[in-house]
Amino acid sequence: MVQIPSPAIAVVGRHNSGKTTLVVKVIAELAARGLDVGSVKHHTHGDFEIDYPGKDSFRHREAGASETVIASPVKMARVKTLEHEEECSDIVRSMPGHDIIIVEGYRKSGLPTIEVMRGRNDRDAAVAKAFAERVRTGDRHLTTSSPYVDDLDQKMPGAETVAVVTDIDMAAEAAASLGLPVFDLDDVSAICDFLVERYTRPRVSVVIQAGGESRRMGQSKALVPFCGRPLICRMVERLRDVADELVITTNEGDKLAFLLQKYPELNLRLVPDRWDFRGALPGLGTALSAATNDIVAIVACDMVFASAELVVAETNEMARTGADVVVPVNKHGFEPFHAAYRKSVCLPAIERAVEAGSRRAQQLFEDEAVRVLEFPQWRVLEVEPRGGCFVNTNTPEELARIEENMLLS
Repeated sequence: MVQIPSPAIAVVGRHNSGKTTLVVKVIAELAARGLDVGSVKHHTHGDFEIDYPGKDSFRHREAGASETVIASPVKMARVKTLEHEEECSDIVRSMPGHDIIIVEGYRKSGLPTIEVMRGRNDRDAAVAKAFAERVRTGDRHLTTSSPYVDDLDQKMPGAETVAVVTDIDMAAEAAASLGLPVFDLDDVSAICDFLVERYTRPRVSVVIQAGGESRRMGQSKALVPFCGRPLICRMVERLRDVADELVITTNEGDKLAFLLQKYPELNLRLVPDRWDFRGALPGLGTALSAATNDIVAIVACDMVFASAELVVAETNEMARTGADVVVPVNKHGFEPFHAAYRKSVCLPAIERAVEAGSRRAQQLFEDEAVRVLEFPQWRVLEVEPRGGCFVNTNTPEELARIEENMLLS
């Protein structure tokens, strides 16, 4: 199964600032909205136990096991003795598949951080005063005589801060003057709106373009036998794990209807061409029109080595950079049928071009309103070291050769 990296954000603050209370409320609200939320808690006091004397797992560790997994049909825990503290990035990397991970603590993790300051906490009041003074004067090396905060420079909002949650007016005003969003300690709904808009994993529609009958193939590419079954089945199974929505564009919906019974858990949709003429650009337009999510990965059904990992890399890059298209490029040019598109921007651009008589996918990439990010070959090979993602088949002989090579390898 392809592992989809989880986006993460850290909630930081001083002891008794209310971090845990806020984190618990935020997790509850996000979960109530239907999101899959992971969490990480940084325990600063060294050793801790989640299994206790008398428990079987405790006896395993007491006997000398350096790592113990406790598993049941509904939950699992792992207790491991460390020689040195794990990096937060490694912990997050070991937790794929979540819509977001809320990290409590780990100020120096490099993650985007939400700073919490509570007026009734003397430590927070001291930091808020110093933070406001720093913003007012621009002095990056302020010190404080407060007995409540040591190493102040390391315990206040910094370059990684993306929002401030506080009931201290001077901290709120300072943060706002820097352009940082500011939330009240009790405004959990607004905080979650902010997280959903900017940091949760974006939902991705994957559209497989199956088209119709291919003259060179002699029949529909989607239905041509490959490794003992229709090629379209291979494509569905290669891409299903990275699709929040899976759509197949085809003018042979009656012939592909068997897929709905074969994969009932996927809620597949079969969508016909939007325009009554052929062309790469109208094909892209049909795919984007069919998708319900704004980020859309489009893959041709004859790309027998289409890569789910590449889909993840492209869509993550789109979310990270704000690009409207992330398209692989090599010495042959663009690979538009294994690329990611932002529907809200690309579909209007395609409609304009089609209405003007264009049928070429290149027209989309030349539109000044569309931000195109090229995904170079070296990055593709980082994702898929064996390559071959863009190999497509046009004749039965080509398909037979690929099948034979697969059996021999």
